Amino acid sequence: MRCPFCGVNDDKVMDSREVEGGRSIRRRRECKACAKRYTTFETIEQKVSLLVIKRDTSRVPYNRDKVIGGLEKACYKRPVPAAKLAAVVDQIEEDLFRRGMKEVESTEIGRLCIEHLKRLDHVAYLRFASVYLKVTNIDDLLEEMQEVKQATPLPPGKDQGKLF
Repeated sequence: MRCPFCGVNDDKVMDSREVEGGRSIRRRRECKACAKRYTTFETIEQKVSLLVIKRDTSRVPYNRDKVIGGLEKACYKRPVPAAKLAAVVDQIEEDLFRRGMKEVESTEIGRLCIEHLKRLDHVAYLRFASVYLKVTNIDDLLEEMQEVKQATPLPPGKDQGKLF
């Protein structure tokens, strides 16, 4: 590893830790020439090229940015941190790559997004679902909203104290 400060290719590893649930390794290094410390990250290179089968049966390479873009549009002006969206995309990718398939339908990626959004933010879920499920009228959207409302437990009353 080349030192980012002096450019010498001689260092020692001071500390190694797993990060991101074991998907990468963080290494703390010290340059033997200038004694400055820096951090590097090692991740597994995904050599599996994944093709996405669109609804019109065309095939395009998987693009992480498109998935993040769709989730960001659904979460526009919602209290969902970007880090959580990145974690959702990481989980979706992990699920897709673990299957070992060379091709995946875009509807499957959409289904995985919907599952995660439903747990993350209900409004973002409904926004995404209205496009993904091709909601054509207000009754379909109301029906979906009722399902979400029934599946969500009611918050505790104001007079009820907090347990923790």
